[in-house]
Amino acid sequence: MIALELHPRIIENKDWATLVFVLTLALIVLAKTAFESRFNDFIRLIVSDKYNKIYRESSHLMSGFNVLFFVVNIVSISFFIHLILTVFYNYGDKTDWILFVRIFTLMSVFILSKFLIEKIIAVTFGIEEIIEQFNLQKVNFRTYIGLLLLPVSIIMFYSNYVTETMIIVVIVALFIINLLTYLLSLKNYQNLIFSQLFYFILYLCALEIAPYYFIYYLITKN
Repeated sequence: MIALELHPRIIENKDWATLVFVLTLALIVLAKTAFESRFNDFIRLIVSDKYNKIYRESSHLMSGFNVLFFVVNIVSISFFIHLILTVFYNYGDKTDWILFVRIFTLMSVFILSKFLIEKIIAVTFGIEEIIEQFNLQKVNFRTYIGLLLLPVSIIMFYSNYVTETMIIVVIVALFIINLLTYLLSLKNYQNLIFSQLFYFILYLCALEIAPYYFIYYLITKN
């Protein structure tokens, strides 16, 4: 008689991720439909500075277009951090939706808190005009990067062959792109920045270096 040994088939539940990705794509479609002209200018941001020149007023920072892409950006970043933790640090499981919710909540609170503190410090130091214009262009570039990162996160999430090397390559690419866009923002507003150079250096140390170091420490140590 042949002895049969049965093994349970482990099926990963990715339905929640599929739902999140579909809702995120729906937000992109909504942004394109409601703000068609602005969306068309936005997707050409990498090759044209037209978008930054047209929507350079600080009033555009809290527009419906930016709010929609803020959510898209948080989802994209959260999924990528989720992959870093599960693949690179072997923390949790890729299909753990609770871990994703925790990351999404942390990133939302972090970015909104940082934005509020920036506003307070800008008003206190009298550099509100510089910070608002600088932040608007910075937000535009980082939102664009988040949009590019979304398909990468989707592919990596559904792939069973994601390696640490692939994660490192994406991280390095993101770092280089962020650095280049940051330097471009500094170049575009160099006259305003140099007029308030001391306060701007304090701003960089307090809100552009320390918070990200804290997030890095939190992820790697805990």
